[in-house]
Amino acid sequence: MRKLALVSMVAGLAASGSALSATQIEWWHAMGGANGEKVDEIAAAFNASQDAYQVKPVFKGNYTETMTSAIAAFRAKQQPAIVQVFEVGTASMMAAEGAVYPVYKLMADTKQPFNQEDYLSAVTGYYTDKDGNMLSMPFNSSTPVLYYNKELFAKAGVTAPKTWQEVETVSQKLLDSGVKCGFTTSWQSWVQLENFSARHNLPFASQANGFAGMDTELKFNGPAQVAHIEKMSEWQQNGIFSYGGRRSDSASKFYSQECAMHMESSAGYAGVKRNAQFDFGVSELPYDSNVIKTPQNTIIGGASLWVLQGKSQAEYQGVASFLSFLSRADVQADWHQFSGYLPITTAAYELTKQQGFYDANPGTDVAVKQMTSVAPTENSKGLRLGNFVQIRDIINEELEAVWSGKKTAQVALDAAVERGNALLRKFEKANQ
Repeated sequence: MRKLALVSMVAGLAASGSALSATQIEWWHAMGGANGEKVDEIAAAFNASQDAYQVKPVFKGNYTETMTSAIAAFRAKQQPAIVQVFEVGTASMMAAEGAVYPVYKLMADTKQPFNQEDYLSAVTGYYTDKDGNMLSMPFNSSTPVLYYNKELFAKAGVTAPKTWQEVETVSQKLLDSGVKCGFTTSWQSWVQLENFSARHNLPFASQANGFAGMDTELKFNGPAQVAHIEKMSEWQQNGIFSYGGRRSDSASKFYSQECAMHMESSAGYAGVKRNAQFDFGVSELPYDSNVIKTPQNTIIGGASLWVLQGKSQAEYQGVASFLSFLSRADVQADWHQFSGYLPITTAAYELTKQQGFYDANPGTDVAVKQMTSVAPTENSKGLRLGNFVQIRDIINEELEAVWSGKKTAQVALDAAVERGNALLRKFEKANQ
């Protein structure tokens, strides 16, 4: 993967007096491994592009640890200027009154060029207020797609399914050809309930999925969601579906060719490419043709960058300059191509296309098309629910009871809604 422009200048610049006197900007993030190295590279490229500011990336652990650390640091008045927060923490960040400097206001106050129309609405919609103003800057956004084993598909004489009805038919033919399992899924709450609801224009919760207020009630135990989970339970018993864990644990079932299909984040592309010893394809997430004829967009996962209050005007000028740098087409295209995360601007998408990346890496544009083919509705804009990390844990527990045959889909989803609503009331009470 090509390096960002000007990175070669970093060593010399870092040693110069101008760098030492530059305004320091601390950026806490949750990107480990190769993505963490890329974050360091991006910051170094920005630092090398000017001599007034120095962005210092600091890895703080996983998403939960990073967010918890930032909240604790703010209370101790030792907060960073920028913190990366996963999408399910959005409601908590918005409720942290006095802690956040909204990005749209920051850019206006610092007179940085900033046009929200430049950003993909399906991405930014997750991080806007009720008036459509961007509160944080999207950084690493992904959405679930379907990965499939082209070799096993060719042997079974099938093609990538578009609907859930076709998933069943295709999976049965794959089983008949000797494959052990039709499909598996990662992040079951995100893919099979949150995105299933969005794709079929169904409410996951009331109050526009939490965007219209905190007095929300969960709604994912509706007839279509229950029917889907009940069908998956049936498939779990006959081998069409095989459960592999709450996060991305199921990937091993796909890599080993036990399962011919895997529903996973678009940002998992690099991992699939590295670990799959077979030719694979990427297709859109299936939809139920009995529920909707033209599916809605899927919703995102990943994280955004939040600016925290309590810093100097000089630091905020630097933060705004850095966010402008991050939004540049070449920077976003490079990050998108390296990581598999979505480009956050139309310009970055167009540049990636012009560079021939999608032609050279078939399937890497599927997620972008899936997110932008239709305008988001209030059911497919995203989720803004308090205590959602804990609510996902509840959903996982209840779904596992379904897969093991201990509960029916209706009983499990009803229980998840009831338990989740109790956590929503706690959040609402704490933030009134």
